[in-house]
Amino acid sequence: MRVFVTGASGWLGSAVVPELLDAGHQVVGLARSDASAAALTGAGAEVVRGTVDDLDVLRTAAAESDGVIHLAFKHDIAFSGDFLGAAEADRRAVDAFGEALAGSDRPFVLASGLLGLTPGRTATERDMPALDGSPVSARQATAMAALELASRGVRSSVVRLSPTCHGEGDNGFMAALVGIARERGASGYVGDGANRWPAAHRLDIGRLFRLAVEKAPAGSVLHGAGEEGVAIRDVAQVIGRHLGVPVVSVPPADAPAHFTWLGGFIGMDNPASSTATRELLAWQPSHPGLLEDLDKGHYFGPTA
Repeated sequence: MRVFVTGASGWLGSAVVPELLDAGHQVVGLARSDASAAALTGAGAEVVRGTVDDLDVLRTAAAESDGVIHLAFKHDIAFSGDFLGAAEADRRAVDAFGEALAGSDRPFVLASGLLGLTPGRTATERDMPALDGSPVSARQATAMAALELASRGVRSSVVRLSPTCHGEGDNGFMAALVGIARERGASGYVGDGANRWPAAHRLDIGRLFRLAVEKAPAGSVLHGAGEEGVAIRDVAQVIGRHLGVPVVSVPPADAPAHFTWLGGFIGMDNPASSTATRELLAWQPSHPGLLEDLDKGHYFGPTA
């Protein structure tokens, strides 16, 4: 297959692209900078220059490909105060892909999220988000729109990602927690810390996207959860041990001040099952779990 990938040089894209290439597929990656283009060329992929705002570029690249994996999302503006703007840009991109792929029966795989899906209970692939008009639900509405493309002749699927897709080089939630603990001189969790996050190793996620574009049936919801739920208190304990700082409980009211932009997420209890995904695609995560990965030490180097 000739697969067009957005976000191809990013944290997950840099795992998805080699997974596709190793399986014998051709990859065309969207690159918005010279550095991204060079990284993709070095990996063995073709390059299309542009951004997710260049809708004509997206339509053309999709029309010339056998399938699309859409990983790109404007995380830079999403987590600096304009999540709605990022979600709206994502919706425009998905609509453009839908126009290009309609009636072709070609695959379209969209990256979405698990955090906040079913607070307090284990989410399954059958659960659908409640669309309440919030900025976060705007992104969830985009995932629903991607699934609806199945009725327009697109083999669409959505991969709901764990909040932490961890591994060496990660600059996401886990790296942020390490940085906050180092700055505060204490590794914190909210309340009793029993709240759980699903987690997955980025290399296992790379394989999941490859399986999805190859064979996920139209309208499939897939869960990128290698582990159903890891208690945040356990995460804090590993961080505290490696940094040599105390592990402390942070009252919920103080979470925004202590955890800054992570304050609205770190106390969520949102385990998620991937049983149906594993059965559907024969996906078997094989890389280290979150606590084992943290214990390897690569999150705690001088630049972590």
